[in-house]
Amino acid sequence: MIPRQLAPWVLAVAAAALTGCGGGGTSVTDTAGTTPGATFTPGNWTWELPSGFAVPKVPEGNPMSAAKVDLGRFLFYDKRLSGNGKQSCASCHHQDKAFTDGKAVAVGSTGQFHPRAAQGLANVAYNATLTWVNPSLVTLEKQMEVPLFSEDPVEMGVNDGNKAEVLSRIATEPLYPPKFAAAFPGETPAPTWGQVIQAIAAFQRTLISGNSKYDQYIQGKATFTPAETRGLNLFMGEKAECFHCHGSFNFNDHVVHAASRVVETPFHNTGLYNIGGTGNFPEGNQGLFEFTAKAADRGLFRAQSLRNVELTAPYMHDGSIASLEAVLDFYAAGGRHITSGPNAGDGRTHPNKSDLITLIDLNAQERADIVAFLKTLTDHDFITNPKFSNPFPAQ
Repeated sequence: MIPRQLAPWVLAVAAAALTGCGGGGTSVTDTAGTTPGATFTPGNWTWELPSGFAVPKVPEGNPMSAAKVDLGRFLFYDKRLSGNGKQSCASCHHQDKAFTDGKAVAVGSTGQFHPRAAQGLANVAYNATLTWVNPSLVTLEKQMEVPLFSEDPVEMGVNDGNKAEVLSRIATEPLYPPKFAAAFPGETPAPTWGQVIQAIAAFQRTLISGNSKYDQYIQGKATFTPAETRGLNLFMGEKAECFHCHGSFNFNDHVVHAASRVVETPFHNTGLYNIGGTGNFPEGNQGLFEFTAKAADRGLFRAQSLRNVELTAPYMHDGSIASLEAVLDFYAAGGRHITSGPNAGDGRTHPNKSDLITLIDLNAQERADIVAFLKTLTDHDFITNPKFSNPFPAQ
């Protein structure tokens, strides 16, 4: 139930968010199979989904199973899976930070800095694309190849020279042979990189967050403070217009699930940079332009999910905004004007800036109210769920 003290237009948008067909810019046009509180059992896997959440899309070639998810959890946290044995997937994706790392940009196993921030993995199963800017990475299996095998920047540091050695570390660890056998019955007894990738992807699909105060509120199980209610009205309204890019049940606009029929994948320039008035962003962070070479795509990035956003600072693709309050200031100003240094320029005048990013007349109280609402998206059960935790406590 959505509380009735909200304005009718807020009710409509909130109801859409609850059912997975968010208003004002969401990309999902079909939500069959989203009965609140239902349990879905495709194959031998049981989805126990939050109220209003659709069944995730799972590739036919990598069906879910409890054994595969269990194996994937161990591999996700195992530092032996990196080239030098010093970094795991979890090194950049900490459960207590909603599977981000609290850093402006990610740091690989050899100490090399990535040009962009590590993204949170909460509800990653519902992401239609899986990086800040690459529109071609649409499955967790394919995306997993990037951190594992990338050479510039080095992330996990697995390469042609050490692939066999790294896989041997896993194969010779006594706990793994029975786990691989259970996860991939009838397949080769020796672990393969394909199996490693499939298992980690299966585990990642279980990282579902849907029990925040907001979720409880729209089900009639929790009460918002006056500030949180005002913040929700602003967020979902035409004054702040946050919902245009964050109006789906996952609070982003790249959403896909098992019943999706039409999925759009918009990218946005928010006026973060405009170096020297040239339209440039910092080197290595030119956005969608890096994949299309189209001038109109310079500075376009994917809108991130705002679930658990309280825990995922710093913000933006390069971690260049430190706090939620500063993010609100940035959007209210219609972009960012950097007055000195190598990145100096007025992002507010970037020719590619989204029409949705305009000067917004928000006073201090209204900004504080929106921040208060955003903090209701924190799911404390998610960040403490033992099913997602490190099975190697000594690491």
